[in-house]
Amino acid sequence: MEGLAPLLPPMGALAGLDFGEKTIGVAISDRLRGVATPVLTIRRVKFTVDAAALLKLLADREVVGMVLGLPRNMDGSEGPRAQATRAFARNLSRLSPLPLAYWDERLSTVAATRALIEADTSRKRRSEVIDHVAASYILQGALDRLAHIKRGANGG
Repeated sequence: MEGLAPLLPPMGALAGLDFGEKTIGVAISDRLRGVATPVLTIRRVKFTVDAAALLKLLADREVVGMVLGLPRNMDGSEGPRAQATRAFARNLSRLSPLPLAYWDERLSTVAATRALIEADTSRKRRSEVIDHVAASYILQGALDRLAHIKRGANGG
């Protein structure tokens, strides 16, 4: 996040992405970057189609940067899913000038699932929304970190 912060304008929405094998969960913050809101889940087809749908959504929402969940193993190492996520990010960065940062997404899906169960969400509905709810957990963690960095830069 420390590398992303100086690349961002003072205001503007950020997007949180939960990249999976079959879907991309998307969450978007408010312009002040205080709150992450789950938006939608893109069903993956192939990279060009997925990227076009994602970049259109980001342009429509006037997003100024992206935070991509990085699926690390519990010991902190990176496996095949993390490598696939990094490859997606590399390819996406060739199509978009938006700055991009990674956020450790360990347990984001677990937390999202727990929250949906506590909200008494049906199993069917949980399967429909889990990816973009997980994206909002990823994005909210990054927003909180960016706010912390900003407070430190402002001396408080």
